[in-house]
Amino acid sequence: MTENKAKVNDQLENEIPDLTEHLEESAENKKETKKDKGHKKTKAEEQLEKAESEIIELKDKHIRLQADFDNYRKRTLKERMELLKTANESLLISILPVIDDFDRALQILDMAEEKNHVSDGVNLIYNKFQEFLKQNGVKEINAQGQDFDTEVHEAIVKIPAPSKELKGKVVDVVQKGYLLNDKVIRFPKVVIGE
Repeated sequence: MTENKAKVNDQLENEIPDLTEHLEESAENKKETKKDKGHKKTKAEEQLEKAESEIIELKDKHIRLQADFDNYRKRTLKERMELLKTANESLLISILPVIDDFDRALQILDMAEEKNHVSDGVNLIYNKFQEFLKQNGVKEINAQGQDFDTEVHEAIVKIPAPSKELKGKVVDVVQKGYLLNDKVIRFPKVVIGE
């Protein structure tokens, strides 16, 4: 039996190196397949990261496009509102001399001793014109006694100021000025005290 054991041991020793080599080879193969799988996984991860970055980039472009469109919509709406506000500007500017004539007519009628129906009619028409101008956003610029401002007033003449308080201020208004929705459509022509 000892011979048999010896033969088995010899045979095992001879086979063990083969088995160890085989085990080492299979371990190396497993490592290589793991590396290959890891490499494939890395490629998949790279593709996934690339796809995610493309998605993020597309989302960013989409958000920016939406913001640009929203800004465009707001800008065109604002321009449209500005256009509507000033659409009647030339018509309203053409009416201003008629208002000036009404002012002169009212001054003359106020100087008359008799009050009659004609002055009442002129006052009625004048008030309707004033109301029409207010409804369309036209306001008179109050210049009398104000500090002279080149942004708002147009100086015609400088005269010696009747008092110290009127130096650099508007002494008289020759022609009224008007605003259309806070935009000057006609500058008041004024006399300045110096």
